[in-house]
Amino acid sequence: MEGAFNNSMLLPFSYTFTPGTSSANVTDSVTSPWMDTRIWSKLPQTLIDRILAFLPPPAFFRARCVCKRWYGLLFSNNFLELYIQISPRRHWFLFFKHKSLKSYIYRNNNSTSDSGGKTMTANICEGYLFDPYDIAWYRISFSLVPSGFSPAAASGGLICWVSDEAGAKSIILCNPLIGSLSQLPPTLRPRLFPSIGLKVGPSSIDVAVAGDDLISPYAVKNLSTESFHIDAGGFYSLWGTTSSLPRLCSLESGQMVCVDDRFYCMNYNPFSVLAYEIAANSWCKIQAPMRRFLRSPRLVESMGKLILVAAVEKTKLNVPKSLRLWRLQPCGTTWIEIERMPQQLYLQFVELGGGHGFDCVGHGEFIAIIIRGSIKVLLFDILRKMWQWIPPCSCIDGVGDDNDELHGFAYEPTVTTPVTGILDQITIPIFQSFTS
Repeated sequence: MEGAFNNSMLLPFSYTFTPGTSSANVTDSVTSPWMDTRIWSKLPQTLIDRILAFLPPPAFFRARCVCKRWYGLLFSNNFLELYIQISPRRHWFLFFKHKSLKSYIYRNNNSTSDSGGKTMTANICEGYLFDPYDIAWYRISFSLVPSGFSPAAASGGLICWVSDEAGAKSIILCNPLIGSLSQLPPTLRPRLFPSIGLKVGPSSIDVAVAGDDLISPYAVKNLSTESFHIDAGGFYSLWGTTSSLPRLCSLESGQMVCVDDRFYCMNYNPFSVLAYEIAANSWCKIQAPMRRFLRSPRLVESMGKLILVAAVEKTKLNVPKSLRLWRLQPCGTTWIEIERMPQQLYLQFVELGGGHGFDCVGHGEFIAIIIRGSIKVLLFDILRKMWQWIPPCSCIDGVGDDNDELHGFAYEPTVTTPVTGILDQITIPIFQSFTS
């Protein structure tokens, strides 16, 4: 798919796609008796709408340039309801290129300033969508997101952006395809770099902010959780639900993984998995497999299951080093190994990694493994048991020496997220003072 949005056409929002690299070529014309206009001009509009609802987002936005009616489909309630019902789910990935968030936020909240003495903040204004089915890249703008916010989680077509400044955290939910921004009320406890869990359903939003209750990297952690919930039934809790993490846990700040009605994150020293039950507002620990030999363990969601991805190093045993995948069993306490990276590929992977470790993100049947400090991404297809290096995006420059790296999120592109309308009804009257 080499096509892109028609940038010369005035769009009703500021976000536009720009094509990256693609493996498909599009012919300018198709000469076939099946394309006889006498046949296609007779199609009923309801059937045409169903066809358009099945198009992937880049093709759909190109189709909007055809006529006024198609252009206005984004504003048609009938079409959007049809889109929600029949549009297929697409397991895409969204990548951002920026410095390591934790080191940046710590540094930014201490002594980073410009020549005028003002605190400097980073503005991450673009991301890179990756379609694992067509092996295609697309660049997308986030210019409407205020400066001083960083991406923290993604769910249901929405990207969660969290303020970088220490203190009560401001949170924005953004649908990059239609340019919508919805703000949540700020958290109650001051935090610096907490873990964020986001679950967006057809009629509800759940957010959990856990750990790192500090205003400096040297403060003593007070490990607690704040929860936000809102649904179409009229029930909402604006950070009013709190709970404590298990004692003696060492939670690494970052994003949490949502599987069913639980948020999961890694615990360190020793390795284990922390699980947060959303409905019960409680935490529990799950023992990790081979916890004494794990390196760079990461949790991902894949096809509704929790997967642990980690390198295994047994220095005192005659066992080859490898990268392995485990799946959490339905009982919620035991793991089963489901895959190992081929040894030759693992040696190449370690050489490219240079000892920096890796991050992971899973979506559908795909798991993307990102080498830290680089733009190299390895894609694993669980269903086909296939490993492949993702071709680099032409829009992404090589990573420099200042901690620039890729950060990935599981992203499901959609042109409508009606649940944000419920959120706006509550937050607009209360937070009218919010501006970018």
